[in-house]
Amino acid sequence: MTPTLVRHQSRTASAPSAGTTGRARDWAEIQERMLVPLVEATYERLDVGPATRLLGLGCGSGLALLIAASRGAAVTGVDRPERAARLALARERLVPETGRDGAPGMGASRLVTGSPADIKEQGRPPYNLITAFEPIGCAAGDTEGLVSTLEAAVALAEHGSAVVLAGWGPPERCATSAVLRVATRLTARLNDAPRWRPSARDDLEDVAARAGLKPDGSGRVACPFGYADLDSAVRGLMSTGAFDAAARATDQAQVEKELIEALHGHVRRDGTVWMPNVFRYLIARIP
Repeated sequence: MTPTLVRHQSRTASAPSAGTTGRARDWAEIQERMLVPLVEATYERLDVGPATRLLGLGCGSGLALLIAASRGAAVTGVDRPERAARLALARERLVPETGRDGAPGMGASRLVTGSPADIKEQGRPPYNLITAFEPIGCAAGDTEGLVSTLEAAVALAEHGSAVVLAGWGPPERCATSAVLRVATRLTARLNDAPRWRPSARDDLEDVAARAGLKPDGSGRVACPFGYADLDSAVRGLMSTGAFDAAARATDQAQVEKELIEALHGHVRRDGTVWMPNVFRYLIARIP
């Protein structure tokens, strides 16, 4: 599935979306859909449907959960407290009538702020699918928290359940890699800032092994980043959080200026921005 180019209300590059809520909406409306081909490929491979009880880690504003729910799955999403604005948008998508989590049983949708350890499972059967679609291979050390999160999630799932991990493909096949280097260059003065690093071939297998999981297949999926214009591209990329440290090291306007410069080579004649990327997924099993 190719991302649809959607036009959004323009703003100047130096005027960021208002606050955390604006950033969350930029994520939900612009950036989150870029990984839909990856999500759909794994759901198809695992035959996600009415028998699926899915736990989505780092679920953000819930698009991957919504796709699973549309296939009949019962879904639970969990994300960190600092992403409460994204979770609020996920709640609008998944439980629009009441704003409350569904009742226990098949077809219910739940959203939890915190970690898998904060999920109370009263009356609910264990999960049989865990997903972590937030790609690793974007910043140094971005696997550290994922391992402990997976370990907590595994305790809530059946033996033999599938766990899906996602990561960036080889840098030479990801046009966005050059844009991500902007963050590394601007954060050079901050010794404690996470920096972009090229994705390693065995990143996903390493995470799985450290979490006590057994690999059971993998694949690659084309996920081009397509934007209606430069403004949408900057807003979408800034919403990922990958440039937060760069903004602290310099300022928002400087980061956006350098992003625009890095993106110019990907602007097409009609003004749209197009960056081909390949993402990789690993399916592992809980022993």
